Amino acid sequence: MDDDGVFRALADPTRRHLLDALYEHDGRTLSELADGLAMSRQAVTKHLAVLGEAGLVTAVRRGRERHHHLNPAALGDIADRWIRKYHRGRVDALTDLRRALEGPVSETTTAVTHPGATAFVYVSYIRTTPEKLWEALTTPAFVRRYFDGGGPDSDWAEGASVRWSMGGEPAQDWGQHVLESDPPRRLAYTWHNYRPEMQEMFGWSDEKLAQLQQEPISRVAFEIEPVADGAVKLTVTHDGFVPGSEMLAGVSGGWPGILSNLKSLLETGEVVAGR
Repeated sequence: MDDDGVFRALADPTRRHLLDALYEHDGRTLSELADGLAMSRQAVTKHLAVLGEAGLVTAVRRGRERHHHLNPAALGDIADRWIRKYHRGRVDALTDLRRALEGPVSETTTAVTHPGATAFVYVSYIRTTPEKLWEALTTPAFVRRYFDGGGPDSDWAEGASVRWSMGGEPAQDWGQHVLESDPPRRLAYTWHNYRPEMQEMFGWSDEKLAQLQQEPISRVAFEIEPVADGAVKLTVTHDGFVPGSEMLAGVSGGWPGILSNLKSLLETGEVVAGR
């Protein structure tokens, strides 16, 4: 990722306004973002193009419209370079102090989600080949290394079942299946519903679990595109949620760490410590 491009993109107040708008309500269309701005749609499109080139915003087409999403990976890379390796301890201490003063935060609300959001989108640039990235997404032994000992397992043919394991437990069939399998370009599968195992973890009542299980089943897609300099662009789109979804809050907090580990494992052979 080009740090200069990120800083140039953030230097413009209009582009910062667009980022703020997406933070308040992720997944907006061009019309929604242009509403209230004293400029043409063409001008807004140019600003979005700059943000896209910097990796700060990702556009996903749904039907005839393109929905724009914040991409936390770009700012995370900046934080890794300019904060984490120099003053991470001080920053963490201040963050812990702020949280202590503000009071306890429940596990189900620690992830950063946006009111009205129905999708999570994450873009990462990884120095590897499409074939090696596909192998990392579909080989159980590799998946377990960046999924904290668990993760999905399947033969990855379209229509095949996807079994799931958590924390090294035996894989279970939770009703998931492969939607698309086009190696080494695209992989998509359905996500699992709320499980009884999660009920104990989050302290949900039987009524709460039954209510959550009425939500539609979400899906996750991995788009792999080769780019210059021996790298690939990985776009992860996890969508199909209802606004305010507990599952969306969970995956929004979980995917960045998993994908950071995936990137680090492919580039260095090691997962990211402390993620």
